[in-house]
Amino acid sequence: MNTIPPLDLTEQYRTIEADVSKTVLEVLASGRYINGPIVDAFAQDFGRYIGTDECVACNSGTDALYLALRALNIGPGDEVITSPFTFIATAEMISAAGATPVFIDIDLDSFNFNVDQLAAAITPRTKAIMPVHLFGRPVDMDQVMAISDQHRVPVIEDCAQSTGAAWGDRKVGSIGHMGCFSFFPTKNLGGCGDGGALTTNDPEIAATARMLREHGSRTRYYHEAVGVNSRLDAVQAAILQIKLRHLDHWNAGRHKVAQRYQDLLSAVPGIVLPSSPAGGYSVWNQYTIRIESPADKEGEWRDRVRQFLMDQGIISMIYYPVPLHLQEVYAAMNLGPGSFPNTELAAHQVLSLPMYPELSAEAQERVAHGLKDALAAL
Repeated sequence: MNTIPPLDLTEQYRTIEADVSKTVLEVLASGRYINGPIVDAFAQDFGRYIGTDECVACNSGTDALYLALRALNIGPGDEVITSPFTFIATAEMISAAGATPVFIDIDLDSFNFNVDQLAAAITPRTKAIMPVHLFGRPVDMDQVMAISDQHRVPVIEDCAQSTGAAWGDRKVGSIGHMGCFSFFPTKNLGGCGDGGALTTNDPEIAATARMLREHGSRTRYYHEAVGVNSRLDAVQAAILQIKLRHLDHWNAGRHKVAQRYQDLLSAVPGIVLPSSPAGGYSVWNQYTIRIESPADKEGEWRDRVRQFLMDQGIISMIYYPVPLHLQEVYAAMNLGPGSFPNTELAAHQVLSLPMYPELSAEAQERVAHGLKDALAAL
């Protein structure tokens, strides 16, 4: 029995192998491995794709978040509003900057933070709003920006899982004051290692971010701030530049896979399917369902379904089993169970099925049959 992985990058690589091999060898022969014209060219292309005037390439999506916060001079005593249902990097970088993450509960339909709770969370200490476009689905940025404008609080979009997604006619990462992207290999636009980018239309923010990523230096060996070493290497930039040309095609493939799942699973009882956003375009970095369960079986039923699928050679993933407010690192915030009920319910119920553009119809049918059998066995 062939295993169906959650993600298979080998099929994608085969379609661009010749271009990648040629380009990487050219980079190696050039002797320019850090910064330089290849990195600059990719940053320009990526900024143009997202729709911003500026793009700062950096070492990771995590670093992009940190650079964005530092560019706004956010630090001790400040608060940043975000979601408790996301990867740790989002809140981690708020803390790394010296600020305090303030969580608001999610909407169970979108898995993104509930924008209706946003305004009430703003205090005089709020220095930024950080919406996370989770699983490739965009947050309602019309509402977010209206609140941002009203309260004069800047918006940093966490676009790590949503490269190519859009709200209305604008891509995420071009709507807020800054967008932060990850090029980790599993992302829609992924490199062959770590990488990230910060996008903005503010030249001063971009200049500050560039200075901070170079050890706080605009001129070599002259340092005006405590910065970091966060540069995208030329090999990754060259690979990403090739892959960027294919991104819309690959995202369209993800849409087809998601629609096929919707057709196969729409009549299956016991699960809640994800939906496409009414005002936006999702790029389906994950296809995440919820396994409905009685209150005394939360988590247990989802885990049993996952194990049943695994026994059939179908590998699914759980993003994320422990919400951020319940992580040990944030125990001092005293946000115990029950603080964010939708987030906690999602953590017990979510299951991400195999999702990548090249996933075959036959493999999806096998996933659907396995899921039906697993639910019937509960």
